[in-house]
Amino acid sequence: MNPTEIIGYLASLFVLLSFLFKDIRTLRIVNSVGCAFFVVYGVLLSSIPVIVTNVAILLINGYYLFVKKPIN
Repeated sequence: MNPTEIIGYLASLFVLLSFLFKDIRTLRIVNSVGCAFFVVYGVLLSSIPVIVTNVAILLINGYYLFVKKPIN
């Protein structure tokens, strides 16, 4: 197993784990970590679709984590 594959597996693991959380904030944080790993993975593979998709998800997660505050 090479370092690129390890990063890909870590990315998949974090995205999968994110769906186990009930708290949406925690879900978004863990999912963002997975997406960041996927961006690195995409760069290492020179895969534009992987990079673009995961950067978009990171931006969406960032928006909901830092810009849009939940209404209580």
